[in-house]
Amino acid sequence: MDYIHRIIDDQIDSRSEAFNAINIVGPKGCGKTRTAQERCKTLIEFQDEKKRAGYLAVAAASPNLFLKNKKPILFDEWQDAPAIWGTIRKDCDDHPEKIGEYFLTGSTSRRISTAHTGTGRISEITMYPMTLYETGESNGSVSLSKILEDPNYSIEGKTSSCKLEDLFYAAARGGWPRCLALQSEKTKLEIAKDYYHQIYRKDASAIDGVKRNEEWMRTLIWAYARNIATLVKKTKIYADVQATQEASASALSAYAETLEDLFVIKDIDAWTPQIRSKAAIRSAKKHIFIDVSIALASLGISPDYFNNDLDLFGHVFENMVIRDLLVYAEAHDARIMHYHDDYGLEADAVYQMSDGKYALIEIRVGANQIDAAEKGLLKFKDVIQKHNEEALKNPNHPGVVYRMPSSFIVICANAPMAFTTKNSVKVIPFGCLKD
Repeated sequence: MDYIHRIIDDQIDSRSEAFNAINIVGPKGCGKTRTAQERCKTLIEFQDEKKRAGYLAVAAASPNLFLKNKKPILFDEWQDAPAIWGTIRKDCDDHPEKIGEYFLTGSTSRRISTAHTGTGRISEITMYPMTLYETGESNGSVSLSKILEDPNYSIEGKTSSCKLEDLFYAAARGGWPRCLALQSEKTKLEIAKDYYHQIYRKDASAIDGVKRNEEWMRTLIWAYARNIATLVKKTKIYADVQATQEASASALSAYAETLEDLFVIKDIDAWTPQIRSKAAIRSAKKHIFIDVSIALASLGISPDYFNNDLDLFGHVFENMVIRDLLVYAEAHDARIMHYHDDYGLEADAVYQMSDGKYALIEIRVGANQIDAAEKGLLKFKDVIQKHNEEALKNPNHPGVVYRMPSSFIVICANAPMAFTTKNSVKVIPFGCLKD
C-alpha cells in the first residue's frame, strides 16, 4: 500500500533539521514505523525473527556497529536493545553538527528506563491515530491553522459529503492505518476490537513486566468509556469499577496511569484564566480516549447503535474532534484545553497557539444546536470585554487584561456547509476540517 501523508510528517521533518535523532512515540498501530521508514535508508528491525538473534548479539557486544550503516537509520522496537539509546545519545554528543541521522520507534507496551533522558539530543514527538482528514472522510477544505493565522481567510460555502452515518462508522473503526489496507467494511471494525483485547490482556502487563488483573483493567477501560469526554471525577470512574471488582482506589489510579502510558486514555487540562474573579473554575480534567474506537469496543457498540442513541454519540463525537485537534496541535506547536465554570460559561475545547492566539470551540452533532453553541461562545466575548474594562478603570494600577479569542468556532457533525454567522462565529462541518 502506498504511503499516506500524515499531518505530523512536516513536524518530523522540521525536527530532523534541528536534531540528529527523533524518537516517535504514540499508541500501538498508529503508523509510527511506516512514517519513520519513509525517511530512512537502513531499517534495523529488532523483531524480525530472521535477524533478531544477530541484531541482539551486536547490540549487546558492540552497538556502535549499527551506526556504520547507511543513514538515516531506523531502529524499530529499540526497547529490545536498550543500549541503542545510549549509543545514539553519545553519537549526538560527539557530532553536534549532524542532523536527521537516527529515528527510533517502539511499542508502547514496553517501558524502558534509560541511564540518560536524551534531552537536547534525541527529540521526542507524539504520533496519534489518523484524523478524519487523513483517512479521507474529511475533504480538508477548511484549515484550522489558517483561521487563526489569517483574518481574511474565507470558509464560506465549503461543503462535505460526509454523512452522520459515515461518522458513526468512522468512530467505531478508528483512525488505525491498518484499516486502509483492508477491503471489507466489516473487517475494518475488527482492528479496534483486537487492539482493545490486547490492551487489557497483554499490553497492560507487558509494559513493565508487572502482572495486572485483566478484569480490573477491562472494567476500568469500560468505566472510562461510560464517562467519555466528561469532567466526572476519577473517584466516580473508580466507583464504577468497584461496583463489581474488589480494587482499591490507589490500585485503580495506578492502572489508569498505565492506560495513559499506553496512549489509551488522556486527560485534557482546564484553561484557567481568571476572567470571572468570583467564578469557581472547574479545573477538573476532561477524560478522552486517544482513539474513540477503543472505547466503543469496550462497550460492545457497533455503528448502527447510534441510530437510536444520538446522546451518547454526542460524547463520542466530541472525543473524535478533540483527537483530531490533538493531532493538529502537535503539528502546529499548540495546546488543547477546555473551559467550564460554575456560572455555566464553557468551551468544549480551547485551541491555543504558541504565540498566544487562541480559538474557543464548541462541538455539536446537530445543525439545530448551532444557535445555542453560538450564544454560549459569545458569552465569553462579553465576559472578557467587561473584565478588561474593569481592569483598566484605574490607569495607575491596571489589572490583568485578557486577550480576546482570535476566533469562535462551532464544529458540527452535520452542518450543511461552512459559514460565518453575523456575530463572526465560524461554523465548520467536521467533514471539511483539516489542520
